[in-house]
Amino acid sequence: MSDKITCIITDDEPFARKGLQGYVEKIDFLQLVDTCEDALQLTSVLRERPVDLLFLDIQMPHITGIEFLSAIKNPPKVIFTTAYEQYAIRGFELDVMDYLLKPISFERFLKAAWKAKEYFDEREQPDKSVSHLFLKVNGKLEKINFDEVLYLEGMENYVTIYLPHKKVITHSTIKALLEKLPASLFLQTHKSYIVALNKIETVDGNMLRIQNHQVPVSKQLRKSVLEVILK
Repeated sequence: MSDKITCIITDDEPFARKGLQGYVEKIDFLQLVDTCEDALQLTSVLRERPVDLLFLDIQMPHITGIEFLSAIKNPPKVIFTTAYEQYAIRGFELDVMDYLLKPISFERFLKAAWKAKEYFDEREQPDKSVSHLFLKVNGKLEKINFDEVLYLEGMENYVTIYLPHKKVITHSTIKALLEKLPASLFLQTHKSYIVALNKIETVDGNMLRIQNHQVPVSKQLRKSVLEVILK
């Protein structure tokens, strides 16, 4: 990510778009890429210009913000901007970064923007002192040590974590777990796989060998994977 967080505002109300645009322009670490009237226009813009963050209204014509976020694969981080409090729980189930209720004060907007900045700063410079995370496994929280992980395999809303002598399954997605893992230790090789860099033993074509396992590398990620492995 660059020094600035790139973002798009999407709201069907021109007054709301203008107000949010004014807020964004006051914050030096945000860079507004575009404004959209609805989710259909937003989808078209994202195809041409991926961004870091969306300020997304919920109640819009054609497709609601929630429907959009539920349907899109690998969406940017999202801050909901809405007049409807009842959607808050659903929003957080979708892993949104924040939920701003209209009318939105600049003070509240700034707080959400700083939350986004802290997230992206931590993502770029992971805390190397953190050696583990806790995941919900079979109804309880289980400690997963980073140095024991071989690789992760995602299947829809579940992820299998392969350890030297066992595997555990947690209700999550590859994207969500990638955001929690130190980028210095783990690498996504495929839309469904993440590997521990120090566990890779051989590279054979589009396959990585980790102990007695083989992990695929997608054509789209092969170049970036090799660059990381060979540097």
